[in-house]
Amino acid sequence: MKVIVSFFNRLMQRYLPDPFLFVIILTFVVFGLGLLFTDSSPYAMVQYWGEGFWGLLMFTMQMVLVLVTGHVLASSKIFKNGLSALASKANTPGQAVIIVTVISLIASWINWGFGLVIGALFAKELARQVKGVDYRLLIASAYSGFIIWHGGISGSTPLTIATPGHFSEDLIGIIPTSETIFAGFNLAITLALFIALPIMNRLMLPSKKEAVMIDPELLKEEMTAATIEKGHLTPAERLENSKILSMLIGIFGLIFLFYYFSSSGFQLNLDIVNFLFLFLGILFHGTPKNFLIAVTNAVKGASGIIIQFPFYAGIIGMMTASGLAAVISNAFISIANEQTFPVLTFLSAGLINVFIPSGGGQWAIQAPVILDAAIALDVSIPKAAMAVAWGDAWTNLIQPFWALPALAIAGLKAKDIMGFCVLTLFVSGVIISLGFLLI
Repeated sequence: MKVIVSFFNRLMQRYLPDPFLFVIILTFVVFGLGLLFTDSSPYAMVQYWGEGFWGLLMFTMQMVLVLVTGHVLASSKIFKNGLSALASKANTPGQAVIIVTVISLIASWINWGFGLVIGALFAKELARQVKGVDYRLLIASAYSGFIIWHGGISGSTPLTIATPGHFSEDLIGIIPTSETIFAGFNLAITLALFIALPIMNRLMLPSKKEAVMIDPELLKEEMTAATIEKGHLTPAERLENSKILSMLIGIFGLIFLFYYFSSSGFQLNLDIVNFLFLFLGILFHGTPKNFLIAVTNAVKGASGIIIQFPFYAGIIGMMTASGLAAVISNAFISIANEQTFPVLTFLSAGLINVFIPSGGGQWAIQAPVILDAAIALDVSIPKAAMAVAWGDAWTNLIQPFWALPALAIAGLKAKDIMGFCVLTLFVSGVIISLGFLLI
């Protein structure tokens, strides 16, 4: 295993470009595939690209806030102490890898945005406390837990088809989460990954000679507490250092959260996770000035998200408008039968996800093709939908799009963790495929 891990790490370090260059290359790949497999002209493909370019602006802002609010919350004294106490349970590199994987799996099953941030922040704390642990593997292990999100309670596809008025309701009706998220086949796949991933990540632990460790001092957050010189504050400065103002607006936010959860149940989405992180951050930092210093420090890592997500939106525009996504789906489905349909759907969704890394967007594109074929082959609609969901989650392991928030928190590059993620991709792909074939 160590030889294989070393090989893939060297491969990624040598050949995997920066995520920005990756999305540029991916843009030209999709452009070429569109010309080759659809009747779109070069001019039309550029048109589709430009028209879709700003289609993820809202989502981009949400992802920036995931990074910033999560980082701000983690830099507070209360949160640091909590992560530190949890990290102290790990005494060896192997234990650190296992515990960060489990925490990331649990957090991602609850909510994907929560999992991305908590996993990376916890990995950093473990790297500070556990001597001899490979920092790259810690972050890769934290990110590996993200694979489980679409089979969890924040999965966009199962939640969409369980919502009255969804775009496929006339064809398939309303499908409750008891038949998708909490179905036997989905719970079996989820449980298998909960068992296999911590073991897999532990087995990938490099030898001491090849381990890449980081100086714990480099992981310490910049001081966020403002220095107050009593007796020399202007009225404006007194407001900036007022704990009362932070407490009042923080309580304001908590009251809304109480209303939300009491009226909607425990339903987490990206907006409510950001809202929770934001107002806890305000409360935990004590004063508006301390909070704003923490925000300034956190924003520094958001540049990759801001500049790259519009290019992915352009790729989605080309894939959708040209019909290329439907062509890929049909190619897999054309060789499927009742038994192999879920697995081939899973694989097709995994391939499409490399180009369209958006769960809800991918379901909107693939659903018309997948659902018609599932009905024609008399395949379970819930299982077909979850095959798309798991395919979308699966190849996120090698898609820098989703790794950007975690990498920004960790201060690493995509090529630092992708060697480990490739191996996790193979193992998890086998587990998920067997789940759809055998259950």
